[in-house]
Amino acid sequence: MTVPTTTSSHSPALPAGKVDWLDRLLVANLVLQMVIIVTGGLVRLTGSGLGCPTWPQCVPGSFTPTVQQEQGYHKLIEFGNRLLTFVLAAVALAVIIVAAQRLRGTRPRLYRWTWVPLLGIVAQAIVGGIVVLAKLDPRTVSPHFLLSIALVGVSAWLLYRYREGDGPVALTVPPAAHRLVHVTAAVGGVVLFLGTVVTGSGPHSGDSLSDVRFGFDPRATAWLHADAVMLFTGLVVACVVVGLVAHAPAAYARAWRWVLLICIAQGVIGYGQYFTALPIALVLVHLAGSALLTAALAWAVMTSRTRPLLAKTHL
Repeated sequence: MTVPTTTSSHSPALPAGKVDWLDRLLVANLVLQMVIIVTGGLVRLTGSGLGCPTWPQCVPGSFTPTVQQEQGYHKLIEFGNRLLTFVLAAVALAVIIVAAQRLRGTRPRLYRWTWVPLLGIVAQAIVGGIVVLAKLDPRTVSPHFLLSIALVGVSAWLLYRYREGDGPVALTVPPAAHRLVHVTAAVGGVVLFLGTVVTGSGPHSGDSLSDVRFGFDPRATAWLHADAVMLFTGLVVACVVVGLVAHAPAAYARAWRWVLLICIAQGVIGYGQYFTALPIALVLVHLAGSALLTAALAWAVMTSRTRPLLAKTHL
């Protein structure tokens, strides 16, 4: 008969020498989800948001930039970002195809989750079109960024879930610490949301000719964001300390140390860009850091519990 047993391994078993293509595709999906945030930021920071002034075409009658366009290099930056969406969609589709072979029969719930990145990309394309048609109104740009950030978090979660099993959940830290971890993640979400408010109130409107802003005081929103960052940093420090006191596994300690390091770096960059009048290079690095922080935070949250693989042995 078949008896389910657990194993301490953190990756699905494969025959010796066989490449785990699903793992590699999930990694590629996560990396590309972060990269497209950076390229989207480059579009905004260079004033190329309307480099392709229509959607889904770049200009009326053409899906690609034309020589006659007045947008200069801006059209190439915006079109390049649009092209990256197709690369990301191809990887997301490959994830679904390979997952159907590996997971549909054995881990159907996780297989259903592998559809989320592709569905998110479709949603992003629609929101991106609305952003262009709304002439970069920050009320549309902010959701565009937040959806990308959410996809980074989901992609990190997917990779982690694939590498662990579906066995019974066991906490790696005390219950109170487990709750602290989730509170910290929620505050991290608030920090990211306030970051979009700061951006939508600052000088980088996304277009070189128009200046569409929220209308909030940039200084006040920046300091509100900074206050939230301080609270978040304090909570991250608490998660690190809890791991030491509770003798949490190495994976938990390592993950939260990374979150803390990224958080500190983000704080330094954030203050640096504030006191140097928001230079494009620093803002772009800060944007990349937000994507990296999201992935690291999602990963760290998962380390507060464990789920062993379920293997089958024949008696």
